[in-house]
Order: sequence, then structure tokens, then C-alpha cells
Amino acid sequence: MERQALDGKSTTEYRTFPNMWLRDNCQCSQCVNQDTKQRNVDTFQLREEDLKVVDFKETEDKLHVNWSDGHESQHPLSYLHCWFGGAYAEEFGKDHMIRLWDSAIETHPPSVPYNQFFVDHGWEAIGELTKKIRIHGFCFVTDAPVYPESTEDLLKRLGPIRNTHYGGFYDFTPNLAMADTAYTNLALPAHTDTTYFTEPAGLQAFHCLSHEPAPGEALEEGESLGGESLLVDGFKAAVTLRKENPWAFKTLAQVELPWHASGNVGISISPDKVYPVIEQEQGGHLKRIRWNNDDRGAVNPYEAKNWYAAARVWNEILRRKENEYWFKLEPGKIVIFNNWRVLHGRSAFKGIRRICGAYIPYDDFVSCYRVTNTPGGRVAGRSYNNRARMGYGRSKNYKDVTEAPKQEAPVIQKS
Repeated sequence: MERQALDGKSTTEYRTFPNMWLRDNCQCSQCVNQDTKQRNVDTFQLREEDLKVVDFKETEDKLHVNWSDGHESQHPLSYLHCWFGGAYAEEFGKDHMIRLWDSAIETHPPSVPYNQFFVDHGWEAIGELTKKIRIHGFCFVTDAPVYPESTEDLLKRLGPIRNTHYGGFYDFTPNLAMADTAYTNLALPAHTDTTYFTEPAGLQAFHCLSHEPAPGEALEEGESLGGESLLVDGFKAAVTLRKENPWAFKTLAQVELPWHASGNVGISISPDKVYPVIEQEQGGHLKRIRWNNDDRGAVNPYEAKNWYAAARVWNEILRRKENEYWFKLEPGKIVIFNNWRVLHGRSAFKGIRRICGAYIPYDDFVSCYRVTNTPGGRVAGRSYNNRARMGYGRSKNYKDVTEAPKQEAPVIQKS
């Protein structure tokens, strides 16, 4: 099977697909309900020892396999390509969809104009927005109407808004209506939100509707209200940590911590189990950053010495100037970011600042990306689901995160 890399060069790779797998995963209308996209085949009525390949052929976009029971299975080549080992074994290189970034991104931050979401139902704009979030971990929506209703309508196009103990769509000023430092005017270091949920919020959005001096508050000449926003690429920080201090990376990926939200009356939230700061997929791929020192519980005393030493290194990397992207949230400029990857913060501010926004579940973000960026929005099962979330692709620099396993050959053979 020939595979096309992002740089346009073709490479030939060979993979073995078991007969049972091919028959069970046939994509024809007999085997998959084309309306519901659910499997029609009773897998356990298939007898592996009876499955014989009579013939097969490859057309421009499909592999056709004729079986001894008279069935012809059809497999889109794009479906088979996603199972190539290189699609998930390599990470974050020049041919990889994900782009790690630092403060230099301030010269070319990803953005999509708001009015594009109302051209031909906005599917192209939604596809562009979700793709840029997948690549960079964040994206701006520019020239948006300065109304909370307009912001909420846009976010609902990406998925259902997630309700939490803070409510659903939020629209607030710094008044400590909720017992959380986010509802103050204090500076906040780079962190991820909802570390205390089993599944933290996927996407997060902010839109500054207004920021004015408080009544009677006077600013000195040249003084600003403050409140600059901060983004840090958590995957970039994790890759840096892995390179510079493998021991610290391993410690933060292995030592599991309690997380909690307990400041509001009647609320005591914690995840289903303890989780590390750096969460990885099987094989070592980065999955999620869970970091908010304010919401962290106590470290196990027997692991405390090592964890504190590793966390100090991590904190120093997060606070390096070259890793910090600072910008001013302004009316009409919405920022949407992947809370599993990108950390956010802010500087202290004066005056009255009105912010609206919401959380969107990660699964719904992935679904929205697939529907608008992949042919038919198809998935090939759990493994492709995970790879689609992360954007795994070919890379010469995969050792940044994990070693690539050796692959076996060849392709399907008659039996």
C-alpha cells in the first residue's frame, strides 16, 4: 500500500490485515448501516477457520476482497491507511499535524473571522476553527459581535455546552460570586481548568465583553487596566521537560495526585481516582496536562521529595518567557483553546471586566473536528479515535516523546 506524506512524497509500506479483521470490518451497506453507521454483522457468527480469501483487488479508493462465503467486502483505502503503525507511533515532528509553539506565535496566531461562520451554514469555518485548535491547541475568532448571546450561539456550534457547579455558559464580573480565584482580579499563573473532574473540560472559551475603570477610579497617565491573558503550550513544555530532565518527566507522569474543588457550599468534587500531572496514552504519547497548583491535594509523603523536585523544574519551564504567549482580550475577540493541552492565566487587573464563555466536552470537540475535516466523519474504532484526537502522523522527530516500535510486513495474502 502506498502512503502519501504531508510533504507530498510517497512511501510504500506493507501491513498484514487478518482475514477475520477484514471481514468483521467490512464497510459495505450489508455490513454497516449507512444511516446509523453501526455494525450489522454478528461477529460471532463468523468462523475464522472458514474465512478464505478467493480474490482481492485495489481500485482508486477502495480495497475489494472476495470471500469463500460469496461476500465481497469493501474497505476505503483511507480507512486502512489510518491503521499503519507510523500513524500513531511517531509524534510531533515536521510532518505531524500538531505544531508545538512558543512566544513567537504572537506574530501569527491562528484565527478565523466570525462572519465566516454564516457562509453556507458555516461548516467550512467550523472545520477551519477545529483544525486550527487541533494543530495549535487554540484559535481566535475575530470581529465577533460584543454580545454574550452571539458568543454562546457560536460555541454551541462546536458541541453542547458543559454544565458544571459553576453553571453552563458563564457571564461574570470579578465579584467572587463563586468561591474561585477566577472570579477575582488577581493574577493567575498558567494552569488548566477543572483538574478535579474525572474528565476535565475539553475546550474552553473566553470573550471579554468590556473592561472599564470602576466608578470613581482614576488611572495615572500611561497606566493600563492590566488583565493581559496568557497561554502556554503544555505539550511543548512537556517535550522540553522530557529532553532536559527525563527523570522529572517520568516523575510527573507516574506520581498520581488528588485534585479537588471544595470552596463552594455543598460542593466537594474530586476525580474517580488520583491522576498525574502529565497523562500519557499507551506507548508514551502525550494525552493530557492536568495542572493547577491551587486545586491540587496533598502529595503522598513517601513520594513528596521527588515530586516537589520534579514539579519545581516543570514550573520553571512553564514560566520561561520564551514559552509564554501574552495578549490582550478585547471586545470582539474570542479565544477558544484545548484545555487538555494549553494552559492559561492572566495578569492582575483593575476596573470592572466582564467575561463570558463556556466549557465544551472533549469528545464533542473531536466529533465536530471529524465531521468537518475527515471524509464522512468516519472512525476506525478505538485506536483511530485516539489518534484522531491527537493528530498522530509521520515524523522524523518522534523520539521527542516516544520510541517507535518496529513494524511487520507484508500485506493481505490469499489463504
